[in-house]
Amino acid sequence: MAMNEKALGELLDKDAIRDLVLLYSRAIDRQDIDLLRDLYTEDATDTHGDSFDGSADDYCKFIEGSFPYMPYSGHHVCNHLIAVDGDSASGEVYALAWHLIPTREGGQQEDFMAVRYIDNYRRCADGKWRFSKRVVTYDFKLRRPFDGGGTLGQGALDPSYTVCAQRLFARGARG
Repeated sequence: MAMNEKALGELLDKDAIRDLVLLYSRAIDRQDIDLLRDLYTEDATDTHGDSFDGSADDYCKFIEGSFPYMPYSGHHVCNHLIAVDGDSASGEVYALAWHLIPTREGGQQEDFMAVRYIDNYRRCADGKWRFSKRVVTYDFKLRRPFDGGGTLGQGALDPSYTVCAQRLFARGARG
């Protein structure tokens, strides 16, 4: 019986960690900086390839500063392998990331990457899992001119905030 309880606990932890990773994508793509800040431990670090290396707090400031220049981003989580060990865990997340960014000439370009997030997670005193260390590898990068369309990132106006009434979809830090 104890083995089944341990296995069930590990499955619940892995599910909470998967939600954490999906909430990261939502925070970036919906430009919700309060949610993003809530996903990291106070002492967390984030290394995003050659674009950022430092504290999670500084990373959040870096990302917040990029929002006005990134009218669209879409992070699509693929494979996610997780190992849980008590109140700490590690994971490797494969993801596809699309960004729409300005060109030097005043146009727009598509910035597409196949990335891997190599993560350390920690269960905090409030029971929530958070990133304690995030290292991002850019396994593949492609930039090309963009002349497409679409809603291009609706931020706070995204319909998910009104259509999905549960707290999970609310703007801001997790409740």
